[in-house]
Amino acid sequence: MKKITDYFEKEVLRKRRYLSEEICRKVIKNPIKKEIQSDGRIRFWGKVEELEGKYIRIITLEDGITIHNAFMDRGYKS
Repeated sequence: MKKITDYFEKEVLRKRRYLSEEICRKVIKNPIKKEIQSDGRIRFWGKVEELEGKYIRIITLEDGITIHNAFMDRGYKS
């Protein structure tokens, strides 16, 4: 069973080559912050050492597993 959306596979990974599903899974597994959006999707934040210690935000579908979007969160303050 596929645990990523077509959007993540075709757009996000293509545009943001510094990201991988593996990096996103690490953040989802051990986030420094987690928040449910009004539409039910879930945001996860994490500091990624592989990306020079920068913060990324991962958006999953309501199941908390299926990755929909991911990007650097330059505005995140720990």
